[in-house]
Amino acid sequence: MDVRGDALGAPWKSMSAEELENQYSPSRWVVRLGAEEALRTYTQIGIEATRRARATRRSLLHIPYGDSTGETLDIYLPHKAPEGRRGGFGFCRRALGPAPPTRPLAFTAFPVFMFVHGGYWQCGSKDESAFMVEPLTAQGVAVVTVAYDIAPRGSLDQMVDQVTRSIAFVQKRYPRNEGIYLCGHSAGAQLAAMMLLADWTELGVTPNLKGFFLVSGVYDLEPILCTSQNAPLHLTLEDAQRNSPQLLMALTQPADPTCHVLVIVGQHDSPEFQRQSREFYQTLCQGGWKAAFEELRDVDHFEIIENLTQEDYVLTQIILKTIFQEF
Repeated sequence: MDVRGDALGAPWKSMSAEELENQYSPSRWVVRLGAEEALRTYTQIGIEATRRARATRRSLLHIPYGDSTGETLDIYLPHKAPEGRRGGFGFCRRALGPAPPTRPLAFTAFPVFMFVHGGYWQCGSKDESAFMVEPLTAQGVAVVTVAYDIAPRGSLDQMVDQVTRSIAFVQKRYPRNEGIYLCGHSAGAQLAAMMLLADWTELGVTPNLKGFFLVSGVYDLEPILCTSQNAPLHLTLEDAQRNSPQLLMALTQPADPTCHVLVIVGQHDSPEFQRQSREFYQTLCQGGWKAAFEELRDVDHFEIIENLTQEDYVLTQIILKTIFQEF
């Protein structure tokens, strides 16, 4: 079945199958490395960043937020609260990672940065995603990396539900947080964007969501149906439409008009990834969201996240300025 329909208003619909596959294969657009080496380097940097974070930061690892084996998250805590910040972010000594303090840290409040990894909903892990832990925890921000059941074990509907419940879990566990800031990369950006549409009433909590960082994402999933990426996902057209923020946001009003939504893409992302980001940003603006758009120069689909290990990296600074409202 041809799911592409006519080409009106959607440039991807006039592309050949070969070109569409190329556009939605991010590693093919990396200019600094070959495709396989770019993927390998990204994974290696993530593994090393996570190993270092677990060795040097106070952490609570593999905390279950649900019953499935894939429903876990890691929490990395700052050594101390930012100046003048107090409240309800506490932890137990026995749950800490290496080098516990000589006494339990006083109950303190932190802003919380939650990261949802990418991997086309079929690869990736929280265990190789702690890129940003060192620079953010150094500034008093707690970092949470979220696991979910990737395909073929998990369906896309299930993944959206899992990310929703992970946020509710963090809010309930730390009700006095100083704001939850949700970041998703690539497929993770789609999952994070779906949280703009979440109905929290069934979970009995309204998360203190203050900002979204949507990085190199896919917001209209229909093109994915025409690529090899759909083989393990088994998405139907109805599945894609039900999980496409680009289609759904036009029908949604902001629950919190002050919540920042930053749509971010790399200069060396493919033209289709760039188009999707720009169009989603425009949809947010038309819907009354407090949205901003950033195209980061000289980075590709993988560097844009890899570089979060660096404190002076432009996206690291955007995140910190947003969290601490330094505009």
